[in-house]
Amino acid sequence: MTSVDLEQLKSGNRRALAKAITLVESKRPEHREQAQKLLEAVLPVTGNSIRIGITGIPGVGKSTFIESFGQTVIAQGKKVAVLAVDPSSPIAGGSILGDKTRMEELSRSDQAFIRPSPSEGALGGVALKTRETMLLCEAAGYDVILVETVGVGQSEYEVASMVDFFMVLMLPNAGDELQGIKKGIMELADALVINKADGDSLNMAQQTRRHYQNAMHLLRHTSFWTPQVLTCSSQNRENIDEIWGMISGFQIDAIKNNAFNEKRARQAQEWMHKLLHEMLDLRLKQNPGVKKTLPELDRQVTQGETTPYLAAKALIDLLFEK
Repeated sequence: MTSVDLEQLKSGNRRALAKAITLVESKRPEHREQAQKLLEAVLPVTGNSIRIGITGIPGVGKSTFIESFGQTVIAQGKKVAVLAVDPSSPIAGGSILGDKTRMEELSRSDQAFIRPSPSEGALGGVALKTRETMLLCEAAGYDVILVETVGVGQSEYEVASMVDFFMVLMLPNAGDELQGIKKGIMELADALVINKADGDSLNMAQQTRRHYQNAMHLLRHTSFWTPQVLTCSSQNRENIDEIWGMISGFQIDAIKNNAFNEKRARQAQEWMHKLLHEMLDLRLKQNPGVKKTLPELDRQVTQGETTPYLAAKALIDLLFEK
């Protein structure tokens, strides 16, 4: 793989950015080393974006929303990058590969960059690749980074832990869907947006909005921000400006309250600790002594001949023995 031109990347060259992301996604140890050097080199010019996580059940219209939202933001003079997180898929990287063709207008814009994430279970998984890709996009001058969750369940938590603002898209079907939403996801949300609020669904969307507003009051959130519940029609591009205005307002309030950088610093620290655990686990499993001893300790634990604590301690002692 040829080296990435750092100056080209920082000047916003899309080819250089694509090459840098490919380097970051590579599993080869020498590429991983090159990628980390590159990321360290670009760190001083990162962090100048607003990172927005977007989730929602299949059929809620994420692709159409992202296209409408992306174009609205570009019209404000911003550059937009769209990334995907799909830890649940062992094969391809989720629906964003199809989304790229559905976001035709956005993908044709010089001010937009759309990239699927692979979902191989390498160290850090997709979340690692997405976090590092975000930094590269920031270095290339992208002001708004949209991280779409393609999977369900764990992916929402993964995305919420790496973005500044987390948005959940909903359908206009009043209280029916409310029962199916995990309370934890609701607690993560900085905003709920009821999409497809048009035509015959308009009244239902307003009713749904009231349901969610009442539900959101019962949940605890940050001290400076009250989660908003808005409606929009991505298809008709209605109220998209209002959503961008809300997110911009959130960013201003977060910076004013010293919460913006504090949250990013906390996310980086938590991510370092998570990687530390994964690296230690990997080192443990690769240790020859551990490989040799593990089957016997597995047997002793399952047969009740030793305690899980003593077995685990024996393996750790093997890792750190002189």
